Amino acid sequence: VNPNEMPRVGFIGAGQMATAMARGIVKSELYAATDLIASDRSKEQRESFAKLVGCQTTDDNKSVAKGSETLILAVKPNIVPYVLAEVKGCLNSSTLVVSIAAGVSIATMEELLPKGTRLARVMPNTPCLVGETASAYALGANATKDDGKTVEQILQACGQTYQVKEKLLDAVTGLSGSGPAYVYIMIEALADGGVRMGLPRPVALQLAAQTVLGSAKMVMETGEHPGLLKDKVASPGGTTIAGIHALEKGGFRATIMNAVEAAATRSTELSKAAEKKSSSKL
Repeated sequence: VNPNEMPRVGFIGAGQMATAMARGIVKSELYAATDLIASDRSKEQRESFAKLVGCQTTDDNKSVAKGSETLILAVKPNIVPYVLAEVKGCLNSSTLVVSIAAGVSIATMEELLPKGTRLARVMPNTPCLVGETASAYALGANATKDDGKTVEQILQACGQTYQVKEKLLDAVTGLSGSGPAYVYIMIEALADGGVRMGLPRPVALQLAAQTVLGSAKMVMETGEHPGLLKDKVASPGGTTIAGIHALEKGGFRATIMNAVEAAATRSTELSKAAEKKSSSKL
């Protein structure tokens, strides 16, 4: 396909997540840099986006909305209603609007946009910045199968993605949205354990991070259940089962499950609060 004939992707908001997604798109050759454009109020953000992605930027949201077949909203959730009010007159029937703003429902966006607007809502996570996002997306009632493919291709350019029903995006937020923070704490704790037992901190930290990376690759690439992989490491009466026993005594599994539940519940609360706030603006 001639890159000049490909539909253009526009970003409203040129922050870290938008930059990471745009870089993934260009790197994977899904679109050429010349097919992308981003708008942001911040001159600093625009300059950084242009430098890292190699595409044009502007401070005019309307011009981005007019020229884009796929419009990605990469702004803070509280800004979404204002941005949609600004650009709604610039959208046409061929525009697909994709939001990565946490907690802003498809229904809320539908109320703020022309009837029939094709919408998708995405929950990425910060490893998008290194091309390893674990994301999920939900499609609005007016979105087509091709729209789903477009969203999937964009997200697969910077990691893995899965389609879910919108009501499950809060669970996704609790697991993969907030999950990197849980894993960082685990890496830090593993390293602290190594330091406690005499390892130099730089070595302990690298060993901890690489252990998590390698273990995740084992799960992804072997397709084996993590329980089975765990059993293969834990020999009878050995060191690993002694460590696992300590984890079980500390309620490790339940604590992780509780963290996912707490974050997902909080995501639901924030979504409801955002909807109330948005409906009061209508």
